[in-house]
Parts: sequence; C-alpha cells; structure tokens
Amino acid sequence: MKITRLPYRSYLPAVALTGLAIGLWAYSAGPRQFDTMLPPDENRFTKAVLAEKLNEPLEMTILPDERVLLVERHGAVRLYSPTTKQLRTIATIPVSTKYTDKEGNVTEAEDGLLGVNIDPNFAQNHWVYLYYSDPDAARNILTRYELKGDELVLSSKKVILEVPTQREQCCHTGGSIDWDRAGNLYLSTGDNTSPRATLYAPIDEREGRSPWDAQKSSGNTNDLRGKILRIHPEADGSYTIPDGNLFPKGTLKTRPEIYTMGHRNPYRIAVDRHTGNLYWGDVGPDAGTDSAGVGPMAEDEYNVAQRPGNFGWPYFVGANKAYNDVNFATNAKGAPFDPAHPVNDSPNNTGLRDLPPAQPALIAYPASESKKYPIMGSGGRSAMAGPAYYKADFAGAKRPFPDYYDGKVFFYEWMRDMILAVTVNDKGEQTNIERFLPNMPFSHPIDMAFGPNGDLYVLEYGTGWFVQNDDSRLVRIEYNAGNRKPLVQALASQTAGAVPLKVTLSSEGTKDYDGDALTYQWKVYNKNGGQPTVLEGPNPSFTFQKAGQYKAVLTVKDDKGMSDSREIAIVAGNQPPVVTLTTNGNKSFYFPGQSIAYQVNVADKEDGSLASGRITPKQVTVRSTYQQEGTSADHQGDVATSGHKFTEAAYLGSGKTLIDASDCKGCHFVDKKSIGPAFVDVGKRYKGDANAVASLSNKIIKGGGGVWGDAIMTAHPQVGEADAQEMVKYILSLAEKPTVTPSLPTKGTVTPGKEQKGNLVLQASYKDKGANGLPAQTGEQTLVLRNPVLTMGVSDSQSKGIMLYKMGQAPVAIVLASDTYVQFNKLDLTGIRAMEFAVSVPRQQLQAVGGRIEVRLDSPTGQLIGQTDDILPVEAKSAADVFKPVMTKITVTPATGVHDLYFVFKNEKAGKAPLFVPVTTQLFN
Repeated sequence: MKITRLPYRSYLPAVALTGLAIGLWAYSAGPRQFDTMLPPDENRFTKAVLAEKLNEPLEMTILPDERVLLVERHGAVRLYSPTTKQLRTIATIPVSTKYTDKEGNVTEAEDGLLGVNIDPNFAQNHWVYLYYSDPDAARNILTRYELKGDELVLSSKKVILEVPTQREQCCHTGGSIDWDRAGNLYLSTGDNTSPRATLYAPIDEREGRSPWDAQKSSGNTNDLRGKILRIHPEADGSYTIPDGNLFPKGTLKTRPEIYTMGHRNPYRIAVDRHTGNLYWGDVGPDAGTDSAGVGPMAEDEYNVAQRPGNFGWPYFVGANKAYNDVNFATNAKGAPFDPAHPVNDSPNNTGLRDLPPAQPALIAYPASESKKYPIMGSGGRSAMAGPAYYKADFAGAKRPFPDYYDGKVFFYEWMRDMILAVTVNDKGEQTNIERFLPNMPFSHPIDMAFGPNGDLYVLEYGTGWFVQNDDSRLVRIEYNAGNRKPLVQALASQTAGAVPLKVTLSSEGTKDYDGDALTYQWKVYNKNGGQPTVLEGPNPSFTFQKAGQYKAVLTVKDDKGMSDSREIAIVAGNQPPVVTLTTNGNKSFYFPGQSIAYQVNVADKEDGSLASGRITPKQVTVRSTYQQEGTSADHQGDVATSGHKFTEAAYLGSGKTLIDASDCKGCHFVDKKSIGPAFVDVGKRYKGDANAVASLSNKIIKGGGGVWGDAIMTAHPQVGEADAQEMVKYILSLAEKPTVTPSLPTKGTVTPGKEQKGNLVLQASYKDKGANGLPAQTGEQTLVLRNPVLTMGVSDSQSKGIMLYKMGQAPVAIVLASDTYVQFNKLDLTGIRAMEFAVSVPRQQLQAVGGRIEVRLDSPTGQLIGQTDDILPVEAKSAADVFKPVMTKITVTPATGVHDLYFVFKNEKAGKAPLFVPVTTQLFN
C-alpha cells in the first residue's frame, strides 16, 4: 500500500522526517555513479498488447522465429504466433496446485506449472524444458519435451531432475529457468516453508513443525530447496555437474547441484551470458518493524552472484541483518546469528552444521520507503530479476534498444509495477539504478525477455492472486530509432446538440515527435451507413442537418507515409441539458463548521426547465462528498474538462480511494477470495465488532494472521493510522446492503464538519428524456472546494532551491536557499484574513537556520499581503522535538478574486545553509 497523507492541521511525524538529512546528502553528493549518456526519449518506446485475459501466466521464452512460448500455473502451455497474432494452448500438463494439511483441509498453493525455457541449441534439437509440481508425488520436476512445429510432443517427456517437497503447508516454489554461455542450466527453488506462523525467520524446530522450519531447506546443504541449482543437461535426459558449484562433488552431506543457497523465494532469475553474473530477486518475509530479540523488519532483495555462495536465509535478510535464534517451544530469545559463521543445528537439517559465510544483498528495501533506495517507493514487495541487455547480441535486429542500455540489467517489482535499469560493475557492485519507462503502466510484470528483433517482451500476471485477471497480458515493448507515426488528438467543439448542429473539429494537441510535415483528413460517417463526407485540413467545421448518430475520424499522415487515426462520436438531434450549480462565499475553499449555500438550475431544449416546472426537483441528482486531497477532483478545472460523468462510484468514501491506490488488490477482491479473503467476507465476519476498526487497522500496519486459516497479512508500515482506519471502515461497510445516497434538494446548504479533511465535491446532474429517437444526454456541473490547509510539498510549482522529499504520496518541501518560493495557482482569496504556518526548523539534522515567509500575489515579487517574523530553530529537548513544527499565525491584507499565491522564503544571512521545512499553511476567513 503506497499511501501517506498529511493530517489536517498537522505536522510531519518525526519518524518520517528522519530521512531528510540523508535525502539532502544524496541530493548534493550522492554515492551513485551516473551514466554520462542521456537516457533515451521515452516517447520512442511503444507497448503493443499481444494477448490478454491470461490465466495466471508465470514464465515465457522467446523462440528464434519470435514465437512466444508461455506457461500458466494450472498447466497450460501456450504459443503466440507473430504471423497469426493468436495465442493458443498447445498442451496441458497435469500439475498439482493445492496442498492438504494433516487435518485434511485442501487449500490453493503456489505450486503448478512454474517455469519454461528452451535449449540453447533449440534450432537444432527443438527441446523445451518445463518445471512443474508433479500431481502424483510430493515433488517438483524439471522435464524436457520436444516441440515439433506448434506441437509439444508429450510422449517425448524426460524427467531430468527431481526436487522433493512437502505439501502440508504453502509456500515458496521458485521455478525460474535460465542458461549460461557454457550450456549450464540454472533452476531456482523456493524454501517450501510456511511463512504464516511468524513474520520473521521461520526456524520452528519443534517436533512435527518441519513445514515451518526453513533450516530443513534453505539452510540445508543436503537439500535442493531454497537454492539456485546449476547442472548440465545431457542428450539422453540425464545431467552432469559442472565444475565450480558451491560444494565439490563427493562432499558429504551436500548436494553438488547447488550453486547458491540461503534463498527464501528466488522467483525469477537471469544469467548474464557475457559476464557470467547470476541475478535474482528474493521475495522477503512480512515483518513491518524491527523486533528486539527476534530480528529485523522484512526486506526484499535483488542479488548478484559472481561465484557460488550462501545468501543467508533464514538466518539473515538484506545486508546480512541477523535474526535471533528463537526457541519456538519456550519463546526464549537467543543470540543473533553470525553471518561470518552461520550454524544450522536444526533437527530437520540433514546437511552440514557449519555453513558458508552469508553474502549480503545487492539491493534491499522494506515495505516502507527506503532511505538508501528512495527510487523503490513503498508498498507491497516482490523483487524479480530480468535480462541483461547487450547491443552486440542484436547486431542484425530490426529494433535494438539504444546504446544507453548496453550492459544494464533489468530488475522489476511485481507488486509495485515498476521496471528498473541497473548498472553493475566488474566487482558486482551496483553503481546506478533508475526507472525504465516510468510513465508506462504495467500490471504486475512477472517475466521479461528480449526477442531476436530487439524487443522486450513482458508477461503481466494481473492484479489479483490465484485468479484469472482481465488485466493479465503478454505485451511487447518496441523501440523506434527511426521515423515515428504522429501522435493524434481529435476534439470537437460539441459532441451533441439540436439540428442544425455546427461543429468545429480540432486536431489540437496532435504532434509528430520527429518534426515531420503533417497532412490532415477528416471523414464524417453516419452510423446508419452511406458514404462519408471528406474534410481536409486540421480544424474544419461541419454542420449536421439531419438527426442521427455520427462519428468523425481524423487521420494524420507524416511526409514519410506514417499515419494514425482517432475518432469522435457525435449525436445530432438532441440538445444536452444545461446544469448550473452556484454557491455563496469563497469559490476555492470551504471552512470547516461554516455552512455553504448552493442552488441548482436546469434547462433543456426539449424537456423544459426547473424554473418552468416541466423538470421537477426529484429528476435532478445533487450530491456532496469529500475526496482525499490528490485525487482527480483537486481542481475544478480538472473535473470540468475531464469528461467524468456522474456515477455513484464517485461518491464512495476515502477508504475505497485509499484501497484503490494501494497494493491491497494483489491479495483481495471485493466479492471473491484471492490469496486473502474477500472484503465482503471480512466485513461480515467483523460486523458489530466494536473493536474491529482498531484491531484491523493495526493489522494492516503491522501485519498478522491466524483468522483466515494460515494466510498472513503483510505489514504496511508506510500506511498512517488514520488512513488504515478509513480503509477498514470501507471494508466493514461492505457487509451492509448497498444503498443509494439520497439526493440533496436543488437548493439548500451543506456544512462541513469542524474536523473535515479533503476536498468538498458538489455535483449536480440531470439526464434528459432523449429526442428524435436518439439516446438521452446528461448534463452536469461539479464544484470542488478545497480544505483551507495547503500542504507546501504539493504546490503547483516550485523555484530552484526547493527540494521535494517524497514520502509515499506526500512530498515535503525543503527550503535549501533564500529567495525561493512555492506557488499555488488560481486561488480565490476573497475573505481570507489570516494564515497560520506550521514550519519545522531541524537544526540538528539539517543544520537549518530558519527565516521568514512572505505571502505575495501573482508573482514572487508581486503585492506583499503579509509576512511572518523570523522563524528560528527551537532547541530540542528530546528526539521527538527535533522535527516538531513552530506554529506562526499572521494577518494578511484582504484581497478579492482569483490570484496565483506565492510563499516566498527569505533569510539574507543564510548563506548556503537550508532554511526550514514549511509543512502546511492554514487559511482563515
């Protein structure tokens, strides 16, 4: 969940601000080595959807002829053909997808058809390797099949390697397959251990608790689970052991197949065939906080192995942060494990007692925002490793990636929907990390691979877990180094009206990224048929004389022959109603506790009007609600031009807004079970429980389990308590039968509560009766009034010298120099007579020296309507006081009408020292 919101009239929590000093250091002299080349233009990349609505796709491999072979967890082997542009199932492998505990309860597991890859000599031998859960025995097996044309020959199956598993408890399967340049096959395996009895290290050594003890697998040198294996498949279906694995062949109590050990769930791996580096993402545990005597908070890891090694699980996480040797029988807290000399003395261990030294992660990050890697953001975690790119591999490709990415490895985050381009030096150190295509949306990428043409294929699992998702896709990302087709925008002065209807068509916003000369052609079609009317030029006009439904299609072509089109639907013969909504008082802000009078008027050419009585008040819908600051309704202009239509969904509470913006959907659906329970079922279970809001919000933040079987709720420490409570209230509301919020009268008042937060949204709408056999039209008007607390970090613009330090979704403005400012656009200042500033001056952490704030209109040097006295550092008597804000209230010269509002920060004696952290400004009338 990626939600952080500053409370009304509040100051920043000290725990959130402790990273500011680190942020400043990174801002001025960060440790990373930056690439000298400029990153390529993101507009040169396009994303093509090849197939969608897949059923839990897990891994894919690209064939030499650009066909894509992918597997789905329930056993389907599917093949996409670029020739037919079709994805079809070519085989179904029987697999196990469930486990049965000792009580006989059957539950969905992570098992199934897990991995796929092709032989390095596929062009000659046509061999395909699959890794899956055997339905007839408690084992996962690596198998080989022959692919003849589009047929997977099931009779050619050879079982190459067996990984015995336990199937009493979920989870962690691994299952990724890759190759090095010597023809060695790498296979990742999970720890096959339940994480659901502890948020920390699963090292339960009690009798009968082996499924909860990862020392039997990840920490066991004589077990293939929790490892990345390296073998050399042979033509007869057997395999040999290459030299250089972790344990020499013949070493007692070891398996020679092990290349790396100490993994929790290395779900996706990648081998760099140029350097030999092995990369993987290890999905970490669930604890949201450090626990004294137990161990550190959870982190996910990106890792690199240049040689065999032990990477620490279940004794260490991240940068070798040690867990304690907890006795689960007595709950006694033992000493922390030693990364230099880890010892496995579990009764479930069949391997060596003394393990190889633990290796730290390349990159590690928690659920909350990482101080070391702020680029990772916050929220749910599922680290995965993708391919390294080398331009030399694509010398004859149609669309190779730009040289900028030569030698970079692509990591990705399944839960956070991000792809990262990472530079790793010859020593195996990360020297640069950056977002790849940050503006391109993804839906839980679960595998990535480059194809022969130079394109990057991405397999998107989709939003929900253990279900077939509508947003699950196979996509191809193409880089166009040459001519690009125009980006076309089509607009109309009006899209509905009475006849004769004169419409001005517009291509405003159309652009060509290559600067080519463009030609414009419009075709107007009647949906009842007939020849279209052709109009030339970018912005022609057309008059519709006959009632009907039409579409206007704009085609724009560049001078090299590339073209694209957009269309607009137009209804002639029914004039949309005109709805007006007016309020008294300030047009930008509401003031908690003060009533706002409003009035609605409606006029429709065919139906009449409210004033005449032909339209009755009950036919008009009027609603008011509050939306979290930062949604699309922040500014009236946004709503007025966005084309949003009135729906009941727009008026669900802030809890739903918070959940929709979080990672909750990865494990929960509203009305059906995923990996976690349906929200409706949660609401029903806790209906009438007076303690539910407190207990469930605490579980969201800290994590926990035990109520819905053995499912664990991952900790979300980045979620504030108030937000967690809003989320729980929404979930609990789902137990009630849905009711439609009664419409307000067309004339009345609304009174925000004295502690009301967010934006007040007033909306009025009327749907007419249709005319001339044409569909009904809806008219609406929306007014948005802001809470009078302005958060400085979310201003409309800032000058140089203002650093925005992002915490979740709420940036903080740090003033690094005098004569800097933040700007808020187009605010109605009518009636505003005073302002109160909350300003933190952290001398100890930021060496802040303080200063004053000037309030100016329309420019940084515009009319001065008020200023504070000097705001100076306050000596902190405790750690909690370091970031405690100073509250300063001033009167301002009254202004009328709409202005751009500037807060200018001054301290002529500051030199190069930062001034302060202005947090909020509250306006008073």
